[in-house]
Amino acid sequence: MIRVVKINIAAYCRVSTEKEDQLNSLETQKQFFTEYANHNNHNLVKIYADEGISGTKIKNRKEFLKLMKDSHQNLFDMVVVKDISRFARNTVDFLQSIRTLKSLNIETVFLTANQTVLGNSEFILTVFSALAQEESANTSKRIKFGKKMNAKKGRVPNFVYGYDKTIGDYFNLNINEKESEVVKKIFNMYVIEGIGANKIANKLNENKLNTKRGCLWTQHTITRILKNRIYIGEIINGKQSIKDFLTGDRETHEEEDWIKIYNENLAIIDHDIFYKAQDILENRNKIFNITKERNSNKHLFSKLIKCTYCNYSFRRICKTYKNTHIYWTCSGRNQNGTGSCPNKTIIHEEDLIVDITSGITSIVKDKDLIKRKMMKKYDQLYASKLQSTSQIDLKNELNKLNKRRQKLINMYDDDLISRDELKEKMGAINTEIQIKESEIKLLESEIISKEELSKVFDSCIEDMENILNSKVYTNEKLKKIIDVIYVDENTLVKINYHIYNLIKKFI
Repeated sequence: MIRVVKINIAAYCRVSTEKEDQLNSLETQKQFFTEYANHNNHNLVKIYADEGISGTKIKNRKEFLKLMKDSHQNLFDMVVVKDISRFARNTVDFLQSIRTLKSLNIETVFLTANQTVLGNSEFILTVFSALAQEESANTSKRIKFGKKMNAKKGRVPNFVYGYDKTIGDYFNLNINEKESEVVKKIFNMYVIEGIGANKIANKLNENKLNTKRGCLWTQHTITRILKNRIYIGEIINGKQSIKDFLTGDRETHEEEDWIKIYNENLAIIDHDIFYKAQDILENRNKIFNITKERNSNKHLFSKLIKCTYCNYSFRRICKTYKNTHIYWTCSGRNQNGTGSCPNKTIIHEEDLIVDITSGITSIVKDKDLIKRKMMKKYDQLYASKLQSTSQIDLKNELNKLNKRRQKLINMYDDDLISRDELKEKMGAINTEIQIKESEIKLLESEIISKEELSKVFDSCIEDMENILNSKVYTNEKLKKIIDVIYVDENTLVKINYHIYNLIKKFI
């Protein structure tokens, strides 16, 4: 009696979307492989099935990766796939995978094409794979074209706060009255009342007003609403597109290439309020991105103390145990973790107030001496040199020098002077040009009159005297006399007074 040895097989199937008809197709494929195994007297070890996954990128296909991993465990002798395009639409991935299976002596059968890895040439399989990849490329082009056409017609978002969408209608939204009132409230609080995005989120959460998905509001969701142009009736599509259908990499387009459609029926917010909100967002974003500072003057040293290592502002911490203790620490270290910044320095607010009081007392006491030295240095550096020379005269001289330089270049082009002669004469002219440009720049940006300098100095001293006389410290008053307070990881505190920036130019 002949004993029939069953072959252990594994089956792989995939559908590229999660739509109901495709998932039904997946179930059909599974049933097909079960019947195939029974008909051919094979032992079906496992069916590997990826749902809603594109065939162009293997890294996203968990079941396929599991199949390739299990192939090293001698779990099966053959892999059955209905069609080459189900296995991979990327020719490189396809060849790498079948070569791996081939090296393990595992036969791969593509039933529709009646092809096997072990039994047919790799060239034939490569042709089939390339055709599958080309089909995927054409599908990608058709999808791109369809999206572009829909964008030009004004396709609306599927899910956006303030509106309701009719299922199956790609081009219309209905304003949700209740949600639209919340949108108006958000813009009002931000623009009119001057409340920040984080506080707005907290207020909405306190009032039990949830987002469209029933979640809590965050600073990020508030900012997204403030930036969304749909609230002034602008529908924008085409901000990004798929750059490479194989890798799925996306490219961001310039604003002039966006597809914009205006629909006044969708407008919830007035243009004036919307664009005021954009200005505020931009200004606050610059403040935080460049200086790492939050837009706040709530506490005494808000936005004044900065870390020399990470450039973040210090944050206020208040602890109460018998007595109240207020101190300041690096917000960058607190926010991004101890590994991001070594600055562990703790600044006690009372100690810093003492240091500032001592500093401004010393300056006010020696104000007359400081001013005399500053004015003397001013005369030495600028007055004698530039008082007799006007900005117009300097620009006229610079213009003459540039004409002389151009004349030399023309003479060299006409072979009237040699290269060495040009180099020698140009060197002297370029030096003169640099001097004149420096003098003009000095006049335009750095030099103020002696009277103006005296007024600025006296104003700085007056602000300091007001603080000493009133003995009241506020954030607003401190910002009038202090540029920044630097703190390093060695607990060194450096207070930069406005008046120092003025003095160091002349002393």
